[in-house]
Order: sequence, then C-alpha cells, then structure tokens
Amino acid sequence: MPFVYVVEDDEDINDLLVYNLQKEGFKVQPFLSSVEALKSIYSNRPDIILLDIMLPDIDGLEFCKMVKSNPETEDIPIIMITAKSTEIDKIVGLELGADDYITKPFSIREVVARIKAILRRTRRNRKENSIKVDGLEIFPDRFELRVDGNPVNLTSKEFRILMLLVNNTGKVLSREKILENVWDSELDVYDRTVDVHIKKLRDKLGPYGKKIQTVRGIGYKWVSD
Repeated sequence: MPFVYVVEDDEDINDLLVYNLQKEGFKVQPFLSSVEALKSIYSNRPDIILLDIMLPDIDGLEFCKMVKSNPETEDIPIIMITAKSTEIDKIVGLELGADDYITKPFSIREVVARIKAILRRTRRNRKENSIKVDGLEIFPDRFELRVDGNPVNLTSKEFRILMLLVNNTGKVLSREKILENVWDSELDVYDRTVDVHIKKLRDKLGPYGKKIQTVRGIGYKWVSD
C-alpha cells in the first residue's frame, strides 16, 4: 500500500485529497504544516509527497529543496500542487527536484493518475539494493528495515547505527567510533547518547536485538549466526 504525505494548509483541500486517496487504496498522512511534515519524514518515510507551494511556515519550494538536497530523502518523489500556474513557478519547482506539477483547480482522477505513474517510474528506476542478515532485510537506499518480513520504523540515527554495526559484523566499535560516524560533528553529544539509541534499537529489533552485544568498557558489536 503506497504511503502518501499530503502537505496542504487549506483544510478543505487537504480533507478532499485525503478522503479520495484513501478511497483509491493509499495510506495517507495529512499535514497542515510543512514543519511538522519535515519532522516526521525521517521516522515515518512516505513513498511520495503531495506538496502545496503556498504554505505559512516553510514554503513548498524551500521544503522541496530541503528534501531533495538530503541524501536520506532525495529519492522521495514530490508532486507540487499550487494555485500558481506561471511558467517560471513550474521551472523553479522542477529545477529544485520536484517530479511533477499540478495546478489548482485540479481533478482528483488526474492527481491519482499522476501519483501512480510516478510510483511506477520510480520503482522501475530504483535499484533494489538490500542487505539480508539473520532475520533482517535492510534497504540502505530507502532507509527501510524489515524484521521477519515486517516493516519496522527506525529513526535516521538508529538506522545509521544498525548499518554501521552490520557492515562491521564481529568487530567491536567503540562509542567514540559510533559517535564519529553517526553524529558527525554535532555538538553536545555524549557516550550515553549512544547507549540510549542502542537500547531503543534493540527493542525495535525484537529477538534480533541480542545480536547487538555490549563489550564492557569499550562499545558494541553485531554478532551474526
């Protein structure tokens, strides 16, 4: 079931899109604020975003630029929906990475058709690069994880920690090494932060959480069967 973000501050239009997309079998998450959508995108990643340009906080063009300039989210398709119809607005949106452009007033059937077409194209073009280890299937390009075939939502930090551990199976990684690779140059991050994230990651991995072993006084390692 494709997962769609609807980022539109007009409640009537938002409700109309949500209602009709759900009727078509999509899973839909509505947002009246682009800030809230950006906060959610890393922990609850959509398959595609319907995005209004004229938003009260971060406008749609800036939102698009932020999503498309981030390696973690750049492959999420975006359809711009706006009352603006001038050629320059379309060019700016497309140059920032938008995948399509629909102007108001629009037909719901057209919106649905555009979504389906873009999802078909992106799935065809996307390399299904996955890592299978024990009962996990990890999709690095999409920041997605399946545990025993079931999707599990990880934060971007949890996902990076998991990838770091799995890519170094059997090796002990110090807390300092994990901080260096996952938090980069962020300030005010401490060893305890790693421990907290490891605990949350273990909980989400269920029975496979025990694959992350603590090496007392040093750090952690992934132990595979």
